[in-house]
Amino acid sequence: MRYLLGQLEGIVGARNRFRSVDPRKVGRLVFVCLGNINRSAFAHAVAAREPVDCISIGLSTTTGAPATETARMVAREFGLSLEHHAATDISDYCPRDDDLLLVMELRHAHRLVSHGIPAARIALLGHWARPIRYHIHDPDTLSEDYYRSCFAILLPAVRNLVNELELGNSPSIRR
Repeated sequence: MRYLLGQLEGIVGARNRFRSVDPRKVGRLVFVCLGNINRSAFAHAVAAREPVDCISIGLSTTTGAPATETARMVAREFGLSLEHHAATDISDYCPRDDDLLLVMELRHAHRLVSHGIPAARIALLGHWARPIRYHIHDPDTLSEDYYRSCFAILLPAVRNLVNELELGNSPSIRR
């Protein structure tokens, strides 16, 4: 249900509010989800293999919590490790003016705005997925196959974003 509502909200109106990115103003990528133990942890692991400055945070998590066992197992199937991942709660996040916060769901974007983060510094990571996804559903408590589907959406989305930043001469790209 949350997926359908997110897709509908994206189609009807909020999609453009959290899409526009000027690569020259992006100094660091911040991947955001609720627990920072599945989606944002995986997106961070993908980006960490690229020449880009990045971190990940959760909107409601315990700082230091590990990635879930299923996330660690499925990440290994994608050639990535979440073995040393430690969640960071938003209360422990040290924002920078050049951060681009990449959310999985529109409700995450709205929550960041309510924390005082300007909408111009927030984008839906699903905009870089093909096809575009306005909602990348949390795989927590779902099947291994759903984790695989979720991570298969995140992997190219992160790579597409990094490619766009490289082409746009973003300071987030390590040269």
